[in-house]
Amino acid sequence: MNKQLKSYLQKILIALDLAALNIAFFLSRFIFEARIADNSFKSYLEFWMVINAFWVLIAFVCRTYSDSNIINFESFTKRTAQVYLLWLIATLFYLFFSRQFEVSRFFTIVTIIIFGLSLFLNRFLYLGIQNYFKKRNQLFNKVLIIGYNETAKKLENYFEEEGFNAHLLGFIEDETNVQELTRHPIISDIKNTIQTAIEMDVQEIFSTITPEQNKDIYTIMNKAESECIRFKVVPDLSIFVNKPVIINYVRDLPVLSLRSEPLDDVGNRFKKRTLDVIISALVVVFVLSWLVPLLGLLIMLESKGPIFFSQVRSGRNNKTFRCLKFRSMAVNKDSDTKQATKNDKRITRIGKFIRKTSLDEFPQFINVLKGEMSLVGPRPHMVKHTTDYSKIVDQFMIRQFLKPGITGWAQVNGLRGEITDNEQIINRVNEDLWYLENWTIWLDLRIMFLTVYKVFKGDEKAF
Repeated sequence: MNKQLKSYLQKILIALDLAALNIAFFLSRFIFEARIADNSFKSYLEFWMVINAFWVLIAFVCRTYSDSNIINFESFTKRTAQVYLLWLIATLFYLFFSRQFEVSRFFTIVTIIIFGLSLFLNRFLYLGIQNYFKKRNQLFNKVLIIGYNETAKKLENYFEEEGFNAHLLGFIEDETNVQELTRHPIISDIKNTIQTAIEMDVQEIFSTITPEQNKDIYTIMNKAESECIRFKVVPDLSIFVNKPVIINYVRDLPVLSLRSEPLDDVGNRFKKRTLDVIISALVVVFVLSWLVPLLGLLIMLESKGPIFFSQVRSGRNNKTFRCLKFRSMAVNKDSDTKQATKNDKRITRIGKFIRKTSLDEFPQFINVLKGEMSLVGPRPHMVKHTTDYSKIVDQFMIRQFLKPGITGWAQVNGLRGEITDNEQIINRVNEDLWYLENWTIWLDLRIMFLTVYKVFKGDEKAF
């Protein structure tokens, strides 16, 4: 999809949803005007500001309006339902903890219901907007693909998935080279490319055949531009590397990388470190200052040993560090080799509680302040397990490019706790690599939000 078109669509959808929320609020205000006390204006104003802020924050943390979500109606609708549920929970939490008794409960219920119905109607309106774009021929580029090969078939799939801005007419290929049925027709041979493109009013030609493979491509390339047809070459990089690659440039030299690494950029690392320092400092000052003596006393009363459990774990670039936790087990000789299991007899009574509520992880905010860990990243493993798992999963050590985190993308997707088979560690590594390749500051905030949500919700794998 054209980037500018995506941007316009995102802005339209954001504006529609915020309009729905504010219409719901002011319509409810109008309905219950007679019941609303004159001196409650401040409470309602605060409520209005909070529900708008909640929607914006949760929607952006959950990437509701991201490119990948708005392209597909089902994905967009499903994500909207999830965000609406989180928004509802956040709103109810706000009303409960702020004790806003001046805000009418009937007013709140009606606002929530009207907003939910409005979101539902907005998604059908979105379908209308989507169909409008599809029917506006001037918004589309008619496209031909030269060549019928694996690269061409991938490109065909991408055009179909995008759904906007490109209308694939078919392939240009010599029929003797096509040995299967195609979803789009083979329109002509390569020599008649320009004539076919002119007759079909084509705006773009994508060639999956390079000039080095067929010298006629040079001629077609020059003729296309003289006919105001954009010509683009899609090289098959599997000749060099048989896997997806990222292309960067050092001046005019293309450099192929095996993966995108946003945190390889110094500016991005600075953003992440700033977030780490601010939040971990607040936790250390305002939470650990009273939590350490409180839990420390309970831990020492139940079993002999230190308050903290300090274990050598694998960090960034596979350098080791001492990871801190509140001690949740009786002191034992297997702590550096054996994972905690369900109904583990080594776990103390207070240990069960702090592990279930993830309070045992809180000392790791000290590790974050020291720069050994980050708030979000792959969970650190004990050194023995790093050695063992690296033999099971080929790409395991790639996760060590990042600082380990207190929480991570794998954990909020249900991949935490004891590892009992190879598939579990493979899935966990896959999620960690996805995080490495797709990092944004918003993704970190989203993961932190989901972590807190899961702590309150409860996780059966937390033991």
